[in-house]
Amino acid sequence: MRRIGLAVVLMLMLATLVAEAQQTVKTPQVGLLSSGTASAANVGMAHVLQGLRDGLAEFAYVERQNVAFEYRWAEEKEERLPALAADLVERSVDVIVAAGPSAIKAAKNARGAVPIVAIDFESDPVAAGFATSFARPGGNITGYSSTRRS
Repeated sequence: MRRIGLAVVLMLMLATLVAEAQQTVKTPQVGLLSSGTASAANVGMAHVLQGLRDGLAEFAYVERQNVAFEYRWAEEKEERLPALAADLVERSVDVIVAAGPSAIKAAKNARGAVPIVAIDFESDPVAAGFATSFARPGGNITGYSSTRRS
């Protein structure tokens, strides 16, 4: 999970550099997109979020202090994901953390060039069309996959 935090930190640092070049002061925003629920019963996602927060904290990014999170939960209704992803893009988040293949697909298909950090324990990102290859993923998606490479 620390890798996810590092990927998000890199995206936020890039966004901060762009903002500084434009002479604006903006709190970096991380959009979180998931087909799951926000309930405490979602233990798997709670673990992912804690790993993300811990990874960000290692680089002095602390939620509600100097980084904002925009949470979008589809509440187990995957058909809601495209609208939720579009909302994050419209809000100009600096990076979208998409959890699961359906959320990744929705974030990828949302209009805009927001960097996406994918968390995928289920699918092969190359076979799913999220990346061109493991060595050279291409596009605006990076992240973590538990898929073994042959």
